[in-house]
Amino acid sequence: MQTERIDTVVIGAGQAGLSAGYYLQKSGKSFVVLDANPRVGDAWRNRYDSLKLFTPARYVGLPGGRFPGKGDGTPTKDQMADYMESYVARFALPVELNTRVERMWREGETYVVATASRRYEAANVIVASGAHREPRMPAIAGELDPSIVQLHSSEYLRPSQLRDGGVLVVGAGNSGADIAMEVVRTHPTWLSGPDRGHVPVDIDAWLARHLIVRIIVFLGRHVLTVRTPMGRKARDKAASQGDLLVRVKPKQLLAAGIERGPKTTGVRDGKPVLEDGRVLDVTNVIWSTGYRHDLSWIDLPIFGEDGKPIHERGVVTAEPGLAFVGLPFQFAAASDVLPGVGRDARYVVQQLGKRARNGVAVAA
Repeated sequence: MQTERIDTVVIGAGQAGLSAGYYLQKSGKSFVVLDANPRVGDAWRNRYDSLKLFTPARYVGLPGGRFPGKGDGTPTKDQMADYMESYVARFALPVELNTRVERMWREGETYVVATASRRYEAANVIVASGAHREPRMPAIAGELDPSIVQLHSSEYLRPSQLRDGGVLVVGAGNSGADIAMEVVRTHPTWLSGPDRGHVPVDIDAWLARHLIVRIIVFLGRHVLTVRTPMGRKARDKAASQGDLLVRVKPKQLLAAGIERGPKTTGVRDGKPVLEDGRVLDVTNVIWSTGYRHDLSWIDLPIFGEDGKPIHERGVVTAEPGLAFVGLPFQFAAASDVLPGVGRDARYVVQQLGKRARNGVAVAA
């Protein structure tokens, strides 16, 4: 296996990894950004066709690179993907695509990052593989009748993927609500899952885009942090209850003809069963059931009892030279979204730079 020695390996070329790459580029140290996708931006590009960002363009630019166009416009997922691709070209970031990391461990003072064909040896590693990596599918999915079309929300692109007949969308978060609003135009639709609340304003209205979003971004970056009681409370609530609906409101779901239901808890005669005992005769199920952050490829003792990495603002103190960017609530509520990820990337790169200046040897 070919070996490459380098100062820093960044794993993941999403907004977190590219932000880290920008600051590493400014530091003058050698680095590489590894990504499993064939194109930069594919994490956005491969989402459902109708997806639009919640945040106006003025808040979604990566460090040093303003998002093009009108600042109050709301980018589509394809515009975001293309912007990230142009960002890499503009700053000549060394991104290696089609490169999936299979394992990472440490040998002495050196971290080893292994792919299928290459071994990287580095003094530092920044894990920016995303807050969401592997789709989460419930066990009952395997019990449904084989004739039912099943898609995870990460696989859903457009209604034409579905059979004629009813659709059950499992998971009443933002993606589930978006998808339900789209498929109800052509299919009878049920949305399963508890109501976690919603943002009470129209985020696409002029006042929201010019004032309210500014307030929300400020709160998410500077007030709701791990350093404030309010921030820690928000972190714990988000972890246990999930996010509020942002664009779609409950009254819009009802007005569109979507039937709400509680959790999907089982299967009877090959059909999904809701918590209230209803059996739904549907021909399609879309599992908007989220993701799990799979870090099993990291062969290092850095995880707590909950399976999450133990860190301080992304820096793993138990493993000097190892850091994360893009974790949910890494430092603030905005840590895993575009308005906040750049600040965390800058902090992590600064901390790694201090380690180098304190005399820690780096890879040749």
